[in-house]
Amino acid sequence: MIDARNSVLPPLGPGSIVTVIGGSGFLGRYIVQELAAAGCRLRVVSRNPDSALFLKPLGDLGQIQLLRGDVTSGAGLAAAFEGAAAGVNLVGILAESGHQTFAATQSQGAARAAQLAAAAGITRYVQMSAIGADAGSAIPYARSKGEGEAAVLAAIPSATILRPSLVAGPEDQFFNRFAGMARSAPVLPVIAGDSRFQPVYVRDVAAAVVAALGRSDAQGRTYWLGGPDVLSFRDILKLVVKLSGRETPLFELSDFSAGLLARLGDILPFMPMTSDQLAMLRNDNIVIPGVPTLADLGVAATPLSAFLPQMLERFQPGGRFGKKRG
Repeated sequence: MIDARNSVLPPLGPGSIVTVIGGSGFLGRYIVQELAAAGCRLRVVSRNPDSALFLKPLGDLGQIQLLRGDVTSGAGLAAAFEGAAAGVNLVGILAESGHQTFAATQSQGAARAAQLAAAAGITRYVQMSAIGADAGSAIPYARSKGEGEAAVLAAIPSATILRPSLVAGPEDQFFNRFAGMARSAPVLPVIAGDSRFQPVYVRDVAAAVVAALGRSDAQGRTYWLGGPDVLSFRDILKLVVKLSGRETPLFELSDFSAGLLARLGDILPFMPMTSDQLAMLRNDNIVIPGVPTLADLGVAATPLSAFLPQMLERFQPGGRFGKKRG
C-alpha cells in the first residue's frame, strides 16, 4: 500500500505516461482526448483493443497505445501500469450480464486495478465513481461503487474519487435514448418523475480528470460533479421532447407498473430497466451541499443550453436541416 498524502510529486507534464482502464467508452474518449492534448502518452486498456481503434486519431503518431486487459481477472493490468506516472479507472456497468457483475467490476475490479497501480508505484490516480455510491447501500450498483471507492483509497490513499451525476454528451445513452423514443414511440413513460438529476457535460468530467491528476490538493479527496441545471426526471423528458421538435405525450407509470417492468428487465435483456436501475432512479442524483465540486477543481460547469439543443437537432422532423417549430 502506498501512502503519498504528504509526498511531493513531480508535475504531470508532456511525455508522462497515463494508463486509462476502460478508456474506450463514452466518457473514456473525451478523457483520452484531454490527456492527449495535454501532451501525455496514453495506455488505453480494454477487453477488446480493436474496439478502441477510433481513439488513435485523437493523438499524435504513437501517442495512444491500445492494450488488452480486464479488471475482473487483472490480466494485462500490471504491464499497463509499469512505468506510468498516473492511472485512471473508468470501468463501470449499468446492468449485470454473465460474468460482468457489479461486484466483479465495480468493487473487486476497482480494488484489483488500484492494488496493481500501487504496486507499480503510482500515486496519482483517479477512480470514476457515481453519485449515490454507498458501501452500505442495499442497492447492488450503489454498494459496489462505494466498496470500490473504499478499496481504491485503501490501496492508494492519494487517489481522487470523482462522483458524477448523469453524464451528458453526443454519444450518451440517456438523452439520445429518450430523444429516439420521442421520435418513434407513441408516449414517453415517466418513472419516478419527481427524482432530481444534475446532468454534467462529458467534457467537464474529462476536464475534472485532468485537473485531479495535476493538482496536489485533489489527492485523497472525493468530488461531486454536477452541472448548473437541476431537473426532475419528468422535466428532463419534457425538455427532450421539446428539443426533439416532437409533441410526444408523457405517460406516468404507477409504482406497481414500474416495478413489474423492472422485474421483467431482470430476466429479459431487451427490456429498458432492471430492478436495480429502478431503485437508483427513485433517489435524487444531485450534488449535496458542502462537498468539493467541479468548481474546486477549477472547472466551470457547462449548462445544458450550451450543448443539448444542437445535440438533439438530429431527432427533429427532417433532421438538423428540417423546418424548426416556432
